[in-house]
Amino acid sequence: MGGLLLLGVGGAALADDVQQDGVDLDVTIEEQEPAGMLSLSVAADSETLTEVEGASPEHREFVGELPEVTVTDTRTDVPEGVYWYVTGQAGDFTGSEGQEPITPDHLGWAPSLVTEGDGEVAPGEEVPTSLDESTNPTTPNNVGLESQELLHMALDSAEASAANGEWTATADLTLKTPLDVAPGTYGSTLTLSLFEESY
Repeated sequence: MGGLLLLGVGGAALADDVQQDGVDLDVTIEEQEPAGMLSLSVAADSETLTEVEGASPEHREFVGELPEVTVTDTRTDVPEGVYWYVTGQAGDFTGSEGQEPITPDHLGWAPSLVTEGDGEVAPGEEVPTSLDESTNPTTPNNVGLESQELLHMALDSAEASAANGEWTATADLTLKTPLDVAPGTYGSTLTLSLFEESY
């Protein structure tokens, strides 16, 4: 027992003499390549509609062009059985001087594709304004952009991505108002949304 006690004391004495040093550690972390994503971009954030003089004796008409809307798919592994689509929905045109708002059903559009393909992506149908006569009496489509309307869509996300990583669309915009609309400057926001869903 005495020997064990002496060894214990000797060990404590050695521990008091331990020296410490350090090692500097460095690491370089390279920027990681993104895994890819499905994204939406718009070429400009505004468009001014201009009047078409003498367009109709029954209403006033203002036209413009939707800035190009591009869907980009940089994913390396696109899920099977899904499709994407872009919609547009307008808000009220509010007057800068308190004029009565022009409701979004007065704004229509005629979508078209800028990117050429073999049917992987299709444009939406023309949506007339509420001042137009409906081209489909059974299901009236002269509702304007008061609800989400289709701009363009991929019938299959994987096929669209394989054919072309970017798909661009635009649309002719038409605003029709009554003849007695109050003069002044009006503004509205056209919201563009990208969705992807499964079959």
